[in-house]
Amino acid sequence: MIAAKPNSLVARLSAPPIPSVVAWSREYKGEKGPLIDLSQAVPGYPAHPEMLRLLAEAAGQQAMTGYGPIEGESFLRKAYAAHLAELYGADLSAGNIHITAGCNQAFMCTAIALAGAGDTVALTNPFYFNYDTTLSMLGIGRRLVDCDPAAGFLPGPASAEAALAAGAKMLAVVTPNNPTGAVYPPSLLHEFFVLCRKYGAWLVIDETYRDFLGEGYGRPHSLLSEPDWEETLVLLYSFSKSFCIPGHRLGAITAGPKLVAEIAKVMDNMQICAPRSPQIAVASAIPALADWRAGNRLEIARRADALKLVFSGLPDWEIGAIGAYFAFVRHTYADRSSSEVAEKLAKESGVVCLPGAYFGEGQERYLRLAFANADVASIGLLSERLVRSLRSTSAGIS
Repeated sequence: MIAAKPNSLVARLSAPPIPSVVAWSREYKGEKGPLIDLSQAVPGYPAHPEMLRLLAEAAGQQAMTGYGPIEGESFLRKAYAAHLAELYGADLSAGNIHITAGCNQAFMCTAIALAGAGDTVALTNPFYFNYDTTLSMLGIGRRLVDCDPAAGFLPGPASAEAALAAGAKMLAVVTPNNPTGAVYPPSLLHEFFVLCRKYGAWLVIDETYRDFLGEGYGRPHSLLSEPDWEETLVLLYSFSKSFCIPGHRLGAITAGPKLVAEIAKVMDNMQICAPRSPQIAVASAIPALADWRAGNRLEIARRADALKLVFSGLPDWEIGAIGAYFAFVRHTYADRSSSEVAEKLAKESGVVCLPGAYFGEGQERYLRLAFANADVASIGLLSERLVRSLRSTSAGIS
């Protein structure tokens, strides 16, 4: 008998990283106080009551039990296009929008529409791990674009050009970044846009954390005002963070109508349509909850400030970059892997975070802290937890 085997492109991948880290936290006995979970990027506060009401109302409609339009409900496509048009001062319509079941699906649909097995895509290093595994299981190669820690983990244009010159079909970036939190300046994004045009490649920008840019930051970029931007640019987004509904799986792609039509072919085979009830609810929530979302941006900024204060008193630790939901922190244990350090912190200090090695090559000295998950008071407890960890580690990490 010859044993059947699964797809080798999938089998070679590691297990999903978040569950493995959560498993470490289950061994924490509570000696240092309540668990501080900084692992997964989820909002650390509940959805607005009006959001919950809208969701319940939409879910109770008989019409929502049937299939919806592949590209998304017209209500949401129009509402989101209007929101982006105001934000960017650009001319957009529903035809520029494709709704997906979360931003991970938005990336997968986009990757399939733009690249095929044997092609190459450029990712920053460090990268968002789901993007890397998506490409790997699709048989799409990757080229890494260096991000200099000394420059706050901003990707280097020269490294990006090298990847594009070598034939990368697209350059995918996340800003504000996951995992580092680094915010890519508009000038840098424009430079990437020009490079992608030069080499006939696509620039894919994941703006999941766009709503948590600093107060008064202004437009994240001006690329939607570039002539014929539809021939080069794709924007990805998630409604999960701003509306606190990650379990409802809702994301969006902004692109030219021709590419939206190509993505619809992928979506029809992948899921047919995104969940319908949250689409109807979010279409109303975009204008109705604008002030609430602005207040949440200020709350996340307070949490970032609290984390900066913690590490200002820990000279053996260093924040490499911070912004929106994340901080990429250089730990103090030069002779230990990031997984060893993260495991010890979870099991013994009740601090749950992700090892830097999960996000790319050469990241062993870093940990990703998703500080948006915790309130200011909980973040303040990190000082004592990390100092104690430092002391106990002097005898070695078990």
